[in-house]
Amino acid sequence: MTEKTGSYMDLIVWQQAVDLAVAVYGATKSWPKEELYALTSQVRRAASSVPANIAEGYGREVRGSYQQFLRIAQGSLKELETQLLIAERTGIASNGTAASLLASTESVGTLLRLLIRKLSAD
Repeated sequence: MTEKTGSYMDLIVWQQAVDLAVAVYGATKSWPKEELYALTSQVRRAASSVPANIAEGYGREVRGSYQQFLRIAQGSLKELETQLLIAERTGIASNGTAASLLASTESVGTLLRLLIRKLSAD
């Protein structure tokens, strides 16, 4: 998509988003089994959606489409943040786990915003 990047896998934002999804899967392994098809599933789906949408948008090779998929990734990230806050407030996720994951969502969100701005300016 850009001259500096050979693949979406070279993007720091995609790498951090994958790391976040892996951390979410690890953190949710200890969540109550009765949440498996509820909040656990929703959190995992939102987390994996972020890097997937970055990759899909990159693969479209059209700037406008790429930006739209990056915005979808942003939406999934906000969904993930909300679900993590719910998990924390209901006692499903510990404060420390939620704080760590939320810090990662903030980092990924910053990178997404920067990439969208860069694509808009070019």
